[in-house]
Amino acid sequence: MFNRRKFITTSATGLAGIFLLPAVNSFASADNGYTSKPAKLKFRFALASDIHYGQPGTGFEQNTANMVKWLNDDHAKNHLDMVIINGDLVHNRPDLLPEIKTKYLDKLSVPYQTIPGNHDFADAVVWKSVFNYEDHYTVEHGDIAFVLANTADTKGKYVCPDNSFIKQSLDKFKDKKVVFVVLHIPPVKWLKDEGFLDCPETVELLHAYPNVKAAFHGHDHLLDGVRYTGNKFPHFFDSHIGGDWGTDYRGYRVVEINEQNEIYTYQVNASQNPRLNANKL
Repeated sequence: MFNRRKFITTSATGLAGIFLLPAVNSFASADNGYTSKPAKLKFRFALASDIHYGQPGTGFEQNTANMVKWLNDDHAKNHLDMVIINGDLVHNRPDLLPEIKTKYLDKLSVPYQTIPGNHDFADAVVWKSVFNYEDHYTVEHGDIAFVLANTADTKGKYVCPDNSFIKQSLDKFKDKKVVFVVLHIPPVKWLKDEGFLDCPETVELLHAYPNVKAAFHGHDHLLDGVRYTGNKFPHFFDSHIGGDWGTDYRGYRVVEINEQNEIYTYQVNASQNPRLNANKL
């Protein structure tokens, strides 16, 4: 686990600096407060992933209910403008997508967006039938924009995102101050045998637009920090909500943008399991 916060200063040249600060243990204090939050935020959102609703042998119903409660509590105390559920909402059961939507996600107190993961077995038709938008789309909030795209097919095979769509979207948003790209599976393998994608065209697109400040991924339940491509372009991960493997804790990532377009992001240990770096020799 990468037990730290990240601070990104945005500028015309892209990533200017990163400062490492302690991670947040969510709801650790009586008032659910925390320090170092930027003043006068213009946008604050959270990303959670890998719910794996319906996975046999797991407490998927409780895990999903916990996520909704954690995010609603965060919103009540600190305000969230949006939540993004970044893939693997269900576990190999696309027929359960309507159930997780109506029974859980619709109970979020904040607008939410979703994108498929490899375990959702979904394409544009499936996603639109449940969420009323396709498996690749954009979201705009003033001078901030999001580009979300699918990275798997209906059989769970990993596929590179629709790069034509990504380029078209990034061209459209070239005058935005801040743009984020959200992909369940990262488009690069940092390690030879890693279960990620090899999509050099996607990575090139991420590097080509100075206002694209970061990419956000799920998929690997053990990752909750940041990795880099090119000239320090950050790819952030958010641990996991469900499933039968991953970090000892379950949590989500928060991103805050202030009026100066400084971006501040940290991982939340929502389940409050503090065990780190456990080993058996």
